[in-house]
Amino acid sequence: MSPASRLRQDAEVTEDVTERATSPLVDEAIKKAAVAWVAVDGGPALALWCVPIDGALYFVSGPGEQSAPGLAEASSAMVTLRGDHGGQIVTWSAEVSRVRPDSEQWTSIAPQVAAKRLNASGSAAELVERWADGCALSRLAPVGAPVAAGDSVPDGSLAAPPRPTPAARPTRKPFRLHRVRRR
Repeated sequence: MSPASRLRQDAEVTEDVTERATSPLVDEAIKKAAVAWVAVDGGPALALWCVPIDGALYFVSGPGEQSAPGLAEASSAMVTLRGDHGGQIVTWSAEVSRVRPDSEQWTSIAPQVAAKRLNASGSAAELVERWADGCALSRLAPVGAPVAAGDSVPDGSLAAPPRPTPAARPTRKPFRLHRVRRR
């Protein structure tokens, strides 16, 4: 028996077939997210700054940071993300968990989130220290299949009705002083 055939016999090919917990659309939208619309307990969706890390979105709320009423205490929320064109591409249910300052997860996640915080006063270390005193760092991870855009709103549209405009009829073409004739 040749060494190459012996290698083929000894090698076992195992495939790790695990069912995906989220859809590829949600995964890709999370990777590119900088802002997400989050609705807690059926309330209105609020635009919140977020940082994507390891397939989840992290949000900081509290004094001196963005206001996210009820997010720190919630167990679930609805998250809507937008695409490159600026419009909604996916809405999904999220499991909300709070990252506590005394946990191992805080020491690894909070500095990453602080590094992405724009217009913050002080260094990232000072920011993490301030967050530990009175802010909430929340982790929103996708759960289940995404919700279609039409299912998240009763009438199926996220667009506001058009505002009234004084332009009721088309404008006339401007007057031309000279007409050019072609031969």
